[in-house]
Amino acid sequence: MLKPTSLADFAGQWQNATTMAAFLVLLFPVLLLGFMLLMGRVEEPLNRFTPERDIEQFLDDANPDELETFVHEGTESALRRFRNRLNPRRLLRTPVRRQP
Repeated sequence: MLKPTSLADFAGQWQNATTMAAFLVLLFPVLLLGFMLLMGRVEEPLNRFTPERDIEQFLDDANPDELETFVHEGTESALRRFRNRLNPRRLLRTPVRRQP
């Protein structure tokens, strides 16, 4: 760094340093927020697609009939049966038959 030769040079360098510090103080939170928003967009698809968690829950909570389906028919069919068993709205979807 050059040494100031006069008081005017020193004041000019001080003014530049103060201005740069002010820009950094104002710019850092904006850059940090932008980075956090970008990382949120990157992370969102990773959180949505979690077959490992579904399979882990399935293996912990499945009944023997669902495990048999898993062995013979594969993952998708067994998970579909498991989710249907856990879904309480499935009971509301059954049509009610009226007696004539």
